[in-house]
Amino acid sequence: MPQLRKQIEQELSKQPGVFAVAFRDLATGNELLVRERDVFHAASTMKTPVMIEVYKQAAQHKLALSDSLTIKTEFKSIVDGSTYSLHATEDSDTNIYKAIGTKRTLEALVYDMIIVSSNLATNMVIERVGAQNVTQTMRDLGAKDIQVRRGVEDSKAFAQGLNNTVTAYDLMVIFEKIAIGKAVNPQASNAMIKTLLDQKFNDAIPGKLPRDVKVAHKTGSIAGVRHDSGIVFLPDGRKYVLVLLSKDIKDDKATVATMATVSELIYTYVKQG
Repeated sequence: MPQLRKQIEQELSKQPGVFAVAFRDLATGNELLVRERDVFHAASTMKTPVMIEVYKQAAQHKLALSDSLTIKTEFKSIVDGSTYSLHATEDSDTNIYKAIGTKRTLEALVYDMIIVSSNLATNMVIERVGAQNVTQTMRDLGAKDIQVRRGVEDSKAFAQGLNNTVTAYDLMVIFEKIAIGKAVNPQASNAMIKTLLDQKFNDAIPGKLPRDVKVAHKTGSIAGVRHDSGIVFLPDGRKYVLVLLSKDIKDDKATVATMATVSELIYTYVKQG
């Protein structure tokens, strides 16, 4: 483990920026933590907590995954209730904008929120379940510092520093809960894993891993920020949680390559273990 830490710190030192790492082997309990309590802008990593909240409310019969919502692009700012709009040009999911005015199930919106990181789907889901409820559920799961305050592209809130924030440690905590079937219940945890396995952005944690290694994960990026967080499944049934966060980065592509190398180093360590 000390050798692994040294290798990782050497790798991260090659890139400008601030990096956090949280790794936990779920079989042995071995951990490697770097700046694990530092606070980062969540970017799209907050979409995993939102998904957990949906499944929690479904289990409580407050909503059903089959509920239909009408697709719209206007939402209210948490600052003053004024309206702001989302546009396809600023979203990784452009298809959903072709469906404005039609209905989609909550389940379909959650799926798009995770696998293609749809901001529009995310805002519709957050409006349905409530950002404060998401944060409270994180507290209940033992994630003490995750803050989900709002939807995406609320520029008035952004200007006031009212952002969604995460720590590497907290994301590790919630992914472990999903991995061991304790995020809501085993059935919900399995459904969430199934969705996370369909992630379309696979250049960081899975980037340099063998094909037979499966990663159930959620990425996040905004200017100067690049994250990945999830569960890594080895073919022999072993699994571990890995969270890689970054901020103040200068070269997005180089940062992603560095993250992929860090992920590969951890995979090699676990495999040899």
